[in-house]
Amino acid sequence: MQWLRDSWTKEGPGVPKDAPKKHGIALFAEILRREWWEMVKLNLLFILASLPLVTIPASVAAMASVSLAFVEDRNTYVARDFGAAFRRHFGTATIASLVLGGAVAFGSYAIHCYALLAKESLVFAAPVGISLATTVFIGIFACHYLVLMVMGDLPSLQLVRLAALASLARPLPAIGALGFVAGLWLVHILFYPVSVFMPVTMLFSLGMFAIVFGVHRAAKHVMSGPAAPTVGHEAHLAGIRNDR
Repeated sequence: MQWLRDSWTKEGPGVPKDAPKKHGIALFAEILRREWWEMVKLNLLFILASLPLVTIPASVAAMASVSLAFVEDRNTYVARDFGAAFRRHFGTATIASLVLGGAVAFGSYAIHCYALLAKESLVFAAPVGISLATTVFIGIFACHYLVLMVMGDLPSLQLVRLAALASLARPLPAIGALGFVAGLWLVHILFYPVSVFMPVTMLFSLGMFAIVFGVHRAAKHVMSGPAAPTVGHEAHLAGIRNDR
């Protein structure tokens, strides 16, 4: 069973030092080609850790943490890093999922109700648009909040402020990432039952990787900008990263 243990604990392939730096879709494809097997293992870990249902938020945070390591090209031990992030972000992720999930659910319900009323009177077209824009922004905010949360143990209020700034500064990459995730699920639905193995293999981990890849630049920008953590807190975060 040595080969099985090694496949879960060994480091992933690195990047040649003399390789030209890639950006955008080319970089996304390069990371995907290099880390596809790690993403398969990450997908399986997420499914297993989410079986109790109440652990889904922490599992999502742990998956985002490992995906962040892929994006930043750091040494990754999938099982170990997933477990460490799961424990570290359990409480914060659970509370955030209740708040943000409730906000998205309320916004979706408002869109539905106003859309029904708009069929009777165009006066309600404006509330439909406002509800839709607000719900989309909450989704964008949630993506940035998640990535910033796994980048370091920031205070809650500062985390909210940085996530809002990142969402306002660069909303389009997050929208594109969410569209990519929606496309993955659409392909799964359209080609079912041929696509029955998509959720088991890479559907969840690939979607999370797309989200982290899309919002990573904005998250790094606000982390190093005027609203960034204080010098003392940055040293604390550096210590956390070095311990990983």
